[in-house]
Amino acid sequence: MNQTILTLLFAAGSILSAPAQAWQPAGDKIKTAWADKVDPACPLPEYPRPTLVRPAWQNLNGHWNYAIRPADAPQPELFDGKILVPYPLESSLSGVQRRLAENEVLWYERRFTVPAEWRQGALLLHFGAVDWEADVYLNGIRVGGHKGGYTAFSIDIAPYLTRGEQTLAVRVTDPTDRGTQPRGKQVTEARTIWYTPVTGIWQTVWLEPVPESRIASLRTTPDIDTKSLTVEAAIVGARRGDIVEITLRDNGRTVAEARAAAGEPLRLTLPEMKLWTPDTPMLYDLETTLLRGGKSVDRVGSYAAMRKNSVVRGKEGFLRLALNDRECFQFGPLDQGWWPDGLYTAPTDEALAYDIIKTKDLGFNMIRKHVKVEPERWYWHCDRLGILVWQDMPNGGPSPEWQNNRYFDGTEAKRTAESEAQFRKEWKEIVDQLYNHPSVAMWVPFNEAWGQFRTE
Repeated sequence: MNQTILTLLFAAGSILSAPAQAWQPAGDKIKTAWADKVDPACPLPEYPRPTLVRPAWQNLNGHWNYAIRPADAPQPELFDGKILVPYPLESSLSGVQRRLAENEVLWYERRFTVPAEWRQGALLLHFGAVDWEADVYLNGIRVGGHKGGYTAFSIDIAPYLTRGEQTLAVRVTDPTDRGTQPRGKQVTEARTIWYTPVTGIWQTVWLEPVPESRIASLRTTPDIDTKSLTVEAAIVGARRGDIVEITLRDNGRTVAEARAAAGEPLRLTLPEMKLWTPDTPMLYDLETTLLRGGKSVDRVGSYAAMRKNSVVRGKEGFLRLALNDRECFQFGPLDQGWWPDGLYTAPTDEALAYDIIKTKDLGFNMIRKHVKVEPERWYWHCDRLGILVWQDMPNGGPSPEWQNNRYFDGTEAKRTAESEAQFRKEWKEIVDQLYNHPSVAMWVPFNEAWGQFRTE
């Protein structure tokens, strides 16, 4: 990949966090080998979004204030202590390791400063994931929120900045298995195959200065049959006459270019395309530029791959999975994505990649990510290391085939129109967020019958 992009992805970005405070993992349960490698000044400092890279950013991970309060209580002025973000409340690495009751909410607060040069244009506040419902406040003003524990969301906070220091607060509610939201294997009382619940911020929080007119997202679709790659760039603030330019490179050498009016799809042709497989995980560098009057308004780095997932009829007459039109027997573990010390959150990026590397070392070519979604860096590691991913939708809500439609304590569980709508909303967000990753070969909407609805 492009050396500039690699440098950003493997190194920390702009880290303007407070000095490290006294911190240690909470509790006495088993820890991973990476627990003592966590830097409390800025844990998980790596660039969090490999499919849309800009050089300027600020990591907000580290020590935040936290408070657990009754659901109807106002925003607290005094806090219970410090929590290490982005490790969830119940985890050892958070330094707290507490549970959230059904009638309680979790409050976060931290302060930060914004460089003067970032006050021009928009300033995006990004959350990798917050489980489950988040309300975000800046300087006492509610600036946005999100429902869904597995996908990223962003808020433009530029209009609400004040002089000097900014105060960021987040209010989190999470009913776990007392609600109907997708939750995977989280339950209030963990046992057998059910695991410790996860509450709050569990992926990187970060700031990104961007121009008012900008590239908001990319959608890349390879077609090996026509040797082409289609790129759709979503533009915020496009003006008449704006042009999007795409450049595709192989190890620094330009192999394809295209231009189109902003909002129009671009098609790149690759007569000598190199295919992505687990054995040869070929990634092309993708540079996208928004041009206005011939000048660059915004530019982002990304990557793409040429690969095709399909079904073919084998010589015995049975349908087989195929990769790039060749039969491909896909085999691998059911990967839970749970860490004894970080729960949903890997202690370090090295730990995040370690499981993938070891899975390949054991001879597997696939990982089924079981009723969980990982941070985007995990899928980037799968892309670059070469392993197929079967991506589950985290289950949630009642199921006619499971526990006789009752929770473990006997309480009746009912699927509602609201829970169905939330399931569809979150599943679409997950598919959209992971669409560009060549490693993803399968989408699994329901695991067994957990939370299944409108199916025979």
